[in-house]
Amino acid sequence: MERIIFHCDCNSFFASCEELLEPSLKEVPMAVTGDPESRHGVILAKNQKAKLYGINTAEPVVGAKRKCPNLVCVLAHHDFYREICEKINNIYLEYTDLVEKASIDESYLDVTNSLHLFGGDKKALADSIRERIKTEIGITISVGVSFCKTVAKFGSDYKKPDATTVIMRENMEDIFWKADISELFLAGKKTTEKLRTLGINTIGDLARYDREKIGEFFGKLGYSLWDNANGNDNSPVASFYDKQEVKSIGNSMTFKRDLVGFEEIKSGISFLSDSVACRLRKEKKKCTVVQVGIKDTDFRTMQRQLTLKRATNLQKEISEVSMSLIKGNWSMTQPVRLLSVTASGLIDENEEFLQLDLFSACEKDNEKQEKIESTLDDIRKKFGSSSIKFGYFKNDETGIK
Repeated sequence: MERIIFHCDCNSFFASCEELLEPSLKEVPMAVTGDPESRHGVILAKNQKAKLYGINTAEPVVGAKRKCPNLVCVLAHHDFYREICEKINNIYLEYTDLVEKASIDESYLDVTNSLHLFGGDKKALADSIRERIKTEIGITISVGVSFCKTVAKFGSDYKKPDATTVIMRENMEDIFWKADISELFLAGKKTTEKLRTLGINTIGDLARYDREKIGEFFGKLGYSLWDNANGNDNSPVASFYDKQEVKSIGNSMTFKRDLVGFEEIKSGISFLSDSVACRLRKEKKKCTVVQVGIKDTDFRTMQRQLTLKRATNLQKEISEVSMSLIKGNWSMTQPVRLLSVTASGLIDENEEFLQLDLFSACEKDNEKQEKIESTLDDIRKKFGSSSIKFGYFKNDETGIK
């Protein structure tokens, strides 16, 4: 049986939630922004009236206000967004237990085995779900209906807002294949430019291209692109009740003022590493890869990563690796606007094993550090996450609290 997959995407989700909190915002061009005091001065979401001015997500607020001087900016209320997200997913769960959250405002639904319970018409069911969310929650969604997740996601983007697009194998050529190649999942800007040099300008051009030749040009990515273009996506929709496997854990921070010099950058990295390490231990995971990211005052970014000789979930080790990556690739006199630390290549904490230094002094130091950080976890669990920190964290000028 051909699968029936819905991709449900909330329209302008953050902005729509803010309009629920303050209905008068529907009447003016409005954008949800980060905290200007913390220099998160970028557009996170915008309503339909703001879109008419050409305002884009992630552009600086200053630029957005040049386009629309009367733009109303509001700060994000993330707790409220999560509350609305939960209510929406509870509606989805009335139709199937195969509900997989892709993000706070997107979910996949597999209704293959439950469609017959609701009349058997896939478009009618998608329309019914849209209408319920509009009536009961107060926001609109767009739904892509297809036989796989890749094409369903394309469908939800195809017509917005408040629309249903059905793309099955019989009409895939008329809609999906006619789209520009840049709209294909995994086709980034540079990849798209290379594909165009091969005469591939639409998704259909790629679908009809020789798979092996695409593989020769792009390697593993090429095969994935070709499969996506042909709808060869058999990835299942996970049950809402299954715990999703964590693939990476990270944290980032835009500072109130630029960090300059070794000590200030180290303080920022230590703060972020503590958050990442604490979450790793909470998930009972260790990481085998540490990645650090930097954004300077001109919004240029640098990312570097290192594969570890042994897995860790300790703040001290993650911080040391991160700082070594920065020292090797960044001038300490260059101002830093944003830092990020990400742990990936995760394994269960009991999977790790040591080969050469099982009884070394290094391992004894490691055990001592594990006891220290485990004790911090216990204190935080009892008295709150901010009850105890490493001594050099707090810096009100930069926003490290």
